[in-house]
Amino acid sequence: MNFLNLDMFTIAARIIVILLILPLHELAHAFVAKKCGDHTAESSGRLSLNPFIHIDPIGAVLILLTGFGWAKPVPINPNAMRNPRNGVIWTSLAGPLSNFIAAFAALIILRVIYCIPISSASTGLLNTLTGFSMFLSGFVSVNLGLAVFNLIPVPPLDGSKVLIQFIPTRTVIWIQRNQMTISIVFFILIASQALSYPLSFLILHVYKLFYLMTDWIPLVMNAILG
Repeated sequence: MNFLNLDMFTIAARIIVILLILPLHELAHAFVAKKCGDHTAESSGRLSLNPFIHIDPIGAVLILLTGFGWAKPVPINPNAMRNPRNGVIWTSLAGPLSNFIAAFAALIILRVIYCIPISSASTGLLNTLTGFSMFLSGFVSVNLGLAVFNLIPVPPLDGSKVLIQFIPTRTVIWIQRNQMTISIVFFILIASQALSYPLSFLILHVYKLFYLMTDWIPLVMNAILG
């Protein structure tokens, strides 16, 4: 199977992300907003893992094609939060954090697989482990991509909501007035893959950090298998 030069394992990983991780990302926003005192997302039915209430068609297609994209933004009401400024910041960061956690968990499994001695394994087991490793690798990459992508401070991404809490009111008003134009220009940049290199650079360094944080796994596996 070949789809736009993507292998079947990468495509499978992106589909799983769209159906499972995007809902988790939005659920994280809704859950933290509720904990901060805002029940708007819950009242809108967004405190759920049902993918069909979260998926944005354009954002989902972009994830499938490029690895970057978005879901429908979860509605929040900062005025309902006990501390609006901190509430917006933590609610906005909750989504990308869920992607980082998913990527880190998958990387742990991937590194455990790397430690399994398969030189004498059957062909079937070897193929299964190889395929699963490729799937997990794609899963890690997409989740890191989504986390980094959503932290970009451009509306309607999560990073913009965090940025607004730290910039002057005059600048916030300008962004709100020009949000449509900013979003269109940003969409064109994404569709043309003009941002692929800087995003890939950031993702690679986050991956290296996570890999370093899992360097204990080979030691533990060697002790268990040795």
